[in-house]
Amino acid sequence: MRPHGSPKQLQERRERAIELLKQGNRPVDVARMLGVQRRSVRRWKAAYKTKGIRGIEAKPAEGRPPKLNIKQKKRLEKVLLKGAKVEGFNTNLWTCPRVTQIIKKHFGVKYHVDHVGRLLHSMGWTPQRPQRKAMERNEREIRRWVNQRWPLIKKKPLD
Repeated sequence: MRPHGSPKQLQERRERAIELLKQGNRPVDVARMLGVQRRSVRRWKAAYKTKGIRGIEAKPAEGRPPKLNIKQKKRLEKVLLKGAKVEGFNTNLWTCPRVTQIIKKHFGVKYHVDHVGRLLHSMGWTPQRPQRKAMERNEREIRRWVNQRWPLIKKKPLD
């Protein structure tokens, strides 16, 4: 299991352990001072002894490579900005299942619907809810009512 902390913090902990060992502290005491296993301290000591500071340098946590590279993500964003109707959907609302279909269609990559939300979030997109408005809604008539009728029926403030 990977310890908590950024690679930089973990490297600083290993460097501190080497300093403490150089001061004459025993590995078991260094482990207790830093709150780590003594096997870790011994492993760091051996790595430092054979490779020097390079032996205890921070290594980025690789993880699984992304299915879409940066260039593909930019292309995906351009497709999404054109709207869902351009891609043949009934509305311009992008849903995760729709985005999954688009990714498959344009890039040949299969994403699970649950992961598309994370992908979109990493691209700076946030979930949006469409505003529901009646199709019969008449904005001009609403403004007229608010400006003319509403002042006549609302209660007057007390002075």
